[in-house]
Amino acid sequence: MEENHTLHLPDLHISRFRGIDDVSISRLGRVTLIAGKNGIGKTTVLDAVRVYASRGSFGLMSEMLRTREEVTVYIDENGDEVLTHDFESLPYGRVLSPESAISIGPRSETEQLRIRLCNSQHIDMSSDDSPTTDDILIEREVYDKTDSTLSSKITTQPRRRLRFQESQFYPPIRCESLGPGVIDNPTMAKFWDNIALTDYEDRAVQALQLIYGDKVERLAFIGSEMREMRGYLQFRYGLRAIVKMREQDRPVPLRSLGDGAIRMFGVALALANSQDGFLLIDEAENGIHHSVQSDYWRMVLQTAQEYNVQVFATTHSSDCIRGFAQAIVETESIDGALVRLQRRGEHLRAVEYSHQELQTAAKYGIEVR
Repeated sequence: MEENHTLHLPDLHISRFRGIDDVSISRLGRVTLIAGKNGIGKTTVLDAVRVYASRGSFGLMSEMLRTREEVTVYIDENGDEVLTHDFESLPYGRVLSPESAISIGPRSETEQLRIRLCNSQHIDMSSDDSPTTDDILIEREVYDKTDSTLSSKITTQPRRRLRFQESQFYPPIRCESLGPGVIDNPTMAKFWDNIALTDYEDRAVQALQLIYGDKVERLAFIGSEMREMRGYLQFRYGLRAIVKMREQDRPVPLRSLGDGAIRMFGVALALANSQDGFLLIDEAENGIHHSVQSDYWRMVLQTAQEYNVQVFATTHSSDCIRGFAQAIVETESIDGALVRLQRRGEHLRAVEYSHQELQTAAKYGIEVR
């Protein structure tokens, strides 16, 4: 079984981040599947890993807030209403104070990322996420494995703008995210460009063959010019994936093959583009039929191992968990972990399943959600 010291995160501790007051996971795998009820905090764990990988990037946190429409309005010095990112939603309990520091990282305190957001945060959304007022205070501390500390404080002064300097910090870890919806065409095309004319082109096509077998022969990305129809209707198609199917003269759009094909292909591409980093998959079961779940997870485990990717995925599907457990049995040399989040009152607890327990669950169909 693979030694955990090869992983960026062999274990995980999250403190005072969003809806998580304090939770620890003592063992993570090459691929870690996180199960639990809706709203329990599975996606928050993925968000925490993203923040850790970015080393507390101001831009990443701003994007996270914008994506979730977590914005607020404040009155500026001219009496005008300004729409801003609601940074107050990041600390647990939505309290901005020196005491509400966020901690994310390995359970060893000397290797954790710490973020303090003090006072009110006013970020002008029209100005490339630059701090704009004199009451922003963001502090970050990042420790590397040699115990040398890298830290910085960002403050603003009246009528002065300071941009967040990423170069001041320990280098971020590559991190890609997928889900819960299907991957979009621009992201898919970007991922494809990064593996074009490499052996991984064939591997990505093989991911489609997990669903369609040898009917899938080749895949390519194309873009067409604007065209006119019936004299007045105009359509433009940007970059899109087309698939050559056996015994069909004309290629078909990848999206016509269904969400399962897109999800399988997107995950394969994302794995190749996450080499030596993290891949986060939210609601990993979406679009994948129960009959191919074990094939799907076997592909994820083997590719993650080959490309040195640490995968975090979430699910609330028993079919997904059974498929994952079966794939773990079939790939014993690759370390997979299953964690179930549950609450006792306000406290979030991580229930961890050993490798042997996963094997038993797969063999006897035991429910572990």
